Amino acid sequence: MITSTRNKVVASAAKLKKRGLREQYGKFLVEGAQATAEALAAGVVETVFHVKGSTGRVPEVVEAARGAGADVLEVSDSVMAHLTSAVTPQGLVAVARFVDVPVTELSAGEGLVPVLVAVRDPGNAGTILRSADAAGATGVVFTKDSVDVYNPKTVRASAGSLFHLPVVRDADVGELVSELKRGGMQVLAADPRAERTMYETDLSRPTALLLGNEAWGLRDDTRELADATIRVPIEGDAESLNLAAASALLLFEAARQRSGRGEDLAALIAASVHDLRLPLTAVKGFASTLVDRWDQFAEADRRELVNGMLLDLDRLNAMITLLVDTARLEQGPLTPPTESHDVGPTLEAIASVFDRSSDYPEVVLEGGGEARIQPSRLQALILALCEGAMWWGQSGPIEIEARTEGGHAVFDVARGGGGPEDPEAAFSAAEGSGGRITLHMARRVAEALGGTLTAEGGETTRFRLSLPA
Repeated sequence: MITSTRNKVVASAAKLKKRGLREQYGKFLVEGAQATAEALAAGVVETVFHVKGSTGRVPEVVEAARGAGADVLEVSDSVMAHLTSAVTPQGLVAVARFVDVPVTELSAGEGLVPVLVAVRDPGNAGTILRSADAAGATGVVFTKDSVDVYNPKTVRASAGSLFHLPVVRDADVGELVSELKRGGMQVLAADPRAERTMYETDLSRPTALLLGNEAWGLRDDTRELADATIRVPIEGDAESLNLAAASALLLFEAARQRSGRGEDLAALIAASVHDLRLPLTAVKGFASTLVDRWDQFAEADRRELVNGMLLDLDRLNAMITLLVDTARLEQGPLTPPTESHDVGPTLEAIASVFDRSSDYPEVVLEGGGEARIQPSRLQALILALCEGAMWWGQSGPIEIEARTEGGHAVFDVARGGGGPEDPEAAFSAAEGSGGRITLHMARRVAEALGGTLTAEGGETTRFRLSLPA
């Protein structure tokens, strides 16, 4: 195990936190199991650093890295903290080669291409990249004055989408627009003052979408390069939306128009807002309490609050995963892995999520087996069922049983203290039906993977998920 930050390999990797040295070596850091797994699938990982005993997907990704021929090195917690820029390191960091492509590799005159012009916030940039991936964009462009796509915060916020679609960086916006127009694309500029809304604009055509700086938007000379300007309509009293939110709405409206089935997608996004807002509100409340009363709390109380924030963020990530997968179904089928995965580590990771806070029920695990599904997708599905079990079941632990039946992996998630009066209505997305939008999305994803998802009511809430093994 490497315990010194002065170790030659560790020191070389740590240099990649600086942009100039990333450019010099053509390499960057990838933090966390999800992003590292995607980088491994893209074949660009050279070295993986991990902390022994890390839970969740880390052990699985470490084994995958060994199988891919990457150098795998065990390091101490202090070395991991030295390598990562995250407040709470996930126990895994990889060194990967640059993946950007020249603009000539974008499909000329095809699809949807968001162009980030002077976008400076790495979190916004990564989130836009992720939304572009989910909406079926054919590529993403970063101009010269935008944040570095390999900034650790950008990579982390993209949640692996950096490795899913072509990314162009350091583009000159004038030259880029000329090139895209020659290829037959319309170029639209996002502008909150535009006369036309996104609903009044034909986005089914090949389109490049110029997205401006978080504070001042697009400069006049850049806006004039576009064929037209468009905006997201705001019906309430909010002055504006932040860049990442507005970009996501524009991208998914384009996906809706292209699919011809977008009314369902638009309704799904709208229905998801409430469930997404709940954990966000909880995290904001925890954070505000910590900031305002930090010195008044004992260390144990501060730890409890932070653990509560991490739990709610895990819940939020699961909801976003399901929303992204459901959006992908508008573009085509989901592709399950060709090989089965041991479900044990995923279920243990879920149990550890609930262990973080005494305000949540205990999770009791039983059984095991294998299933043909990505661990991150399985975790999102099971967490959705745990949400349902907590919504209706009011007493006792959440019991998760995994087993194999007739070539399928079967997962029962149950909790006592009540259940839905109409079990089938639990999966409805219609307002006022008594259903939960996360369960609706979970069922759609399960069925798209060749499985089923059912519910039982009565004295116990029970959900049964069946997936190909």
